[in-house]
Amino acid sequence: MMIRRLVQLFTGLAMYGISLALFIRAGLGLDPWDVFHQGVAAKTGLSIGVVVIIVSFLVLLLWIPLRQRPGFGTLCNAILVGIFADVGLALIPSFSHLGGQIAMLGGAVVLNGIASACYIGARFGPGARDGLMTGLARRTGWSVRLSRTLIEVVVLGAGWLLGGSVGAGTVVYALAIGPLVQLLLPYFMVPAREPATAGGTSDSGASDREGQSEAPVATS
Repeated sequence: MMIRRLVQLFTGLAMYGISLALFIRAGLGLDPWDVFHQGVAAKTGLSIGVVVIIVSFLVLLLWIPLRQRPGFGTLCNAILVGIFADVGLALIPSFSHLGGQIAMLGGAVVLNGIASACYIGARFGPGARDGLMTGLARRTGWSVRLSRTLIEVVVLGAGWLLGGSVGAGTVVYALAIGPLVQLLLPYFMVPAREPATAGGTSDSGASDREGQSEAPVATS
């Protein structure tokens, strides 16, 4: 079980980074956080992968007042997505033909959905941005949807002002990624371990509660 979880985690994070590279090469707009990453990269001269890593750790600092605790997967997410984004950008060419751009955008959305389901389903902890959203919701009493919307409006606006790419791909991602992850997650969710009771049988109710508490909300 542990080997499966680790393989799924690392595969998911690698695919997530490659999907980011595909979004950029498609040139039709990025998701809100990556609009921000691209804008910062354009202003600083750093690669977008390095910016993703730096921003991830800065966001983790915001976990402290929210009393969030990072998991193993959280730290892996903070490092590996940025690395694989830069690897993808080094290997994937840009397309100037609209048909190729649309095909690449579609592939990016699907790959991102699979990647999200993989790393979430591995149950090693949420990504830095996911944890910021859920932590803010828990500390303020706001809904997760409201917390996510406020965060993403802020980073999207900041990224656009910094020169990040906003376009049709931004809208496609916003509309498609939630339903896609919801569809795929059951196929990748690693079952929670069922604790044994005093009689030697498992407590399925406890297992269900554990699974619900461990599964982070799917976001970009």
